[in-house]
Amino acid sequence: MLILSKNHITMKKTYYLFNAGRLARKDNTLKFTPVDEESGKEGMPKYIPIEDVSDLYAFGSLDVNAALLNFLGKEQVAVHFFDYYENYTGSFMPKDYLLAGKMQVAQTKHYLEKDKRLHIARKFIEGAAANMLKNLNYYNNRGKDTSAQITKIETFAAQLPEMKAIDQLMGMEGNIRQTYYEAFDTIIAEFQMGNRTKQPPNNEINALISFGNMMCYTLCLKSIHHTQLNPTISFLHEPGYRRYSLALDLAEIFKPMIVDRLLFTVLNKKMIQTKDFSHELNRCLLKESGKKTFVKAFDEKLKDTIEHRSLGKSVSYQHLVKLECYKLSKHLLGMEEYKPFKAWW
Repeated sequence: MLILSKNHITMKKTYYLFNAGRLARKDNTLKFTPVDEESGKEGMPKYIPIEDVSDLYAFGSLDVNAALLNFLGKEQVAVHFFDYYENYTGSFMPKDYLLAGKMQVAQTKHYLEKDKRLHIARKFIEGAAANMLKNLNYYNNRGKDTSAQITKIETFAAQLPEMKAIDQLMGMEGNIRQTYYEAFDTIIAEFQMGNRTKQPPNNEINALISFGNMMCYTLCLKSIHHTQLNPTISFLHEPGYRRYSLALDLAEIFKPMIVDRLLFTVLNKKMIQTKDFSHELNRCLLKESGKKTFVKAFDEKLKDTIEHRSLGKSVSYQHLVKLECYKLSKHLLGMEEYKPFKAWW
């Protein structure tokens, strides 16, 4: 199945491919042919004009060839891959056409100089903690007692200026997030989260968190790609081989306000229910029905707008992520002090 989402600014669309299939170039279009994995029987092909495509999300097996990837690279179309178990496995990203030497030098310098790196890493956690607290206060004011977690996170956040090493900051971030997750059983009506489990997630809430966090990671990666920032040079998370660690940094700020708010909505409004999950041994997975519902809600969330305090105009959630990249860029170039995004609504 193919689902699309239009970007109303560029008029290009994000396409979500839920079936296994083959993707090939046919003139100036993409030809997607769904394939039944058990029988090998092909379904009706769908044709997508390349000028309409901003990026593709592939949930399941997707056969492509070098000619297609060359075509996608020239057209600046990214492809994000997820395996059967909902794990994000990687992205095909077009050439970084916006990378600039001056930014590369500045970004590397801020990573190598301990105090400069600590300053940025601390800001990421400050932003994440503030957005978690905003969520907890919202539900606390509506009769769901999250006061214990609020007090504990405020205490942790007050200690951030004392952290003098990245591993200390990461430890504090872990304490903040663990405390935050303790409130999920209070906020969510019909499911119990228990402990946070990732590989593999052992229940419905953990499965949704993992899936949503991967969607947020790819959102941040897309935004970084459209700036001069290098996605492999990060400040909170250690840069590693074969991963875009700066996207992990930025995702910390946006997971509470995009993924978690959406998770509360789809579960409390019963948009996603028990029937949308499957259990395999000690692993809980979203069925295709649950993935489609979450992706559709995620995409609609990105289009929602808020009145931006500084800009004085309506800005979508998706554009907020790109603005964060611009703010970080200005900080690295010494133009403006970086202040992490903190929700006020």
